[in-house]
Amino acid sequence: MMNKSAPAVHARDLRVVRGGRTVLEDLSFDVPRGTVTGLLGPSGCGKSTLMRAVVGTQAKVTGTLEVLGAPAGSAQLRSRVGYVTQAPSVYLDLTARQNLDYFAAVLGIPRRDRADQVAAALADVDLTSHADALAGNLSGGQLGRVSLAVALLGAPDVLVLDEPTVGLDPVLRRDLWNLFHRIAADRGATLLISSHVMDEADRCERLLLMRAGRILADDTPDDLRTRTGTESVEAAFLRLVDEARGREERGADPRRQDLENEART
Repeated sequence: MMNKSAPAVHARDLRVVRGGRTVLEDLSFDVPRGTVTGLLGPSGCGKSTLMRAVVGTQAKVTGTLEVLGAPAGSAQLRSRVGYVTQAPSVYLDLTARQNLDYFAAVLGIPRRDRADQVAAALADVDLTSHADALAGNLSGGQLGRVSLAVALLGAPDVLVLDEPTVGLDPVLRRDLWNLFHRIAADRGATLLISSHVMDEADRCERLLLMRAGRILADDTPDDLRTRTGTESVEAAFLRLVDEARGREERGADPRRQDLENEART
């Protein structure tokens, strides 16, 4: 029986080494069920690597990483975890509707339910008017929304979204964040959403702040500001970075250069 009080994502001593470099360094955190959790940090800090680990597509992962009580990447999670990558993952020679219909079939959604689910997903991402346009003729932002619609098919329990609002206009960004919160509130889904834009932090119920392969903070936006004595999440992040640098310099951390190299890539 599923333990509904257990976290949606549970990580302990999570580590990823790639090409001889440590990309993720001993991460330990929990993502509560039914929440919108933001994974924030500068480009190159390891956010995408962590998301790939959560959905089970990242190689050379050590430590403990469980999703909905099962090892990340388990076959039983395939229909329960939706994933949107930074690069849209759709077929350009199919229409938006055809893409969703194809992926609905792959997910095993019964034929009698597919049309309704496809229509609902297109409406959720405000693409109904472009449903029959070839994906190759859509803008970058519209392509990203097709990928998001694919991830919504089947009402997954966990949605892992890698920078889903990049390149979108402010109105659409607001509407998508409202959608994310409705999905969490109405469906009880858990959303893990990455961004390098700090002003999106206040749209999240909880934050994981990352730098150079490590988690600097795991807190709510309000508690993070209170704890650091700052007025914004960006200021809190910068204070935590300065504190981390001070600890590294005092401790002469031998891994510091590797982590800073990763942050620049």
